Amino acid sequence: MMVEPRWARVDLGAKGVAVAERDALGTDARVAVWPPDALPAALAAVDAELRRLDLQASRFRGDSEISLIQGSGRRAHKVSRGLAEALRVALAAARWTDGMADPTVGGALSALGYDRDFASIGTPAGPLPAVGPVPGWRSVALDGNRLRLPDGVCLDLGATAKGLGADRAAAAARRACRRGGVLVSLGGDIAIAGQPPAGGWPVAVADSSRAGDTPPGQVVSVAAGAVATSSTVCRQWLRGGVQLHHIVDPRTGYPARGPWRTVSVAARSCAVANAAATAAIVAGQDARAWLTSTRLPARLVNHDGAVLLLAGWPAADGGQLPLARRGS
Repeated sequence: MMVEPRWARVDLGAKGVAVAERDALGTDARVAVWPPDALPAALAAVDAELRRLDLQASRFRGDSEISLIQGSGRRAHKVSRGLAEALRVALAAARWTDGMADPTVGGALSALGYDRDFASIGTPAGPLPAVGPVPGWRSVALDGNRLRLPDGVCLDLGATAKGLGADRAAAAARRACRRGGVLVSLGGDIAIAGQPPAGGWPVAVADSSRAGDTPPGQVVSVAAGAVATSSTVCRQWLRGGVQLHHIVDPRTGYPARGPWRTVSVAARSCAVANAAATAAIVAGQDARAWLTSTRLPARLVNHDGAVLLLAGWPAADGGQLPLARRGS
């Protein structure tokens, strides 16, 4: 049985708000609640949701439901209610993004060396493999809780599962607290539930993980919904002398090579925001037109540090983020 890291209280100097953080799902998790005495109930609820999602959808756990399915050698499967939801969300995102956020990238990621928890990757041996286009989300059939998965298709729900986890955890924490409000962040993908504190939740939107990069990240005020960020510079590794990252273009099977290093998107759910941010990285030069069509507030940063703001994303630090007008 895996031992979960303990939550550590964090003093952010915010009156009337309690904050705690720990490692979870291969990233950092943070929970903020008000009133402060609701924190223990919120953390217990978040723990339960993250544990459940990990056992359902982790590609890096041999005992997870999705790993057991993909290692079974069978094509037809009856899946749990929770995994069925995660799969529905991933397939809906693939449909909505016209395949730019595709859950069948798992085989390509594994071939490139991302076949274990990121902290354990190191520098995979051997030259860069020939990969090619991924099988495509249309090859996966889900009818209720009945999944049909063709031979050779390896699923990775990374474009939506972390966002879904934040959505589930925030909703569960709010139910457990019964009052006030809660914010759940999984690696910077943020979901909010309940009533925000006065002035909204201050949310730091990361721009890059590399010291010295400009412009710096931004702090926005969020009253409802969710915010997610995708970046090509956070999870990088070397293979055959080539620097790779974890956002795969389904059309090539290789890491996306567009102009954007970081994309942040606001939506009514974190799963949608997560999928949109990933899709924008993959869309490359077409990201502006595609995001504009979705009407989702977005902040895009190119490799030279230039920033593009869309659909009312505030320019000023501390500005109020508008509520996204659609969820997908």
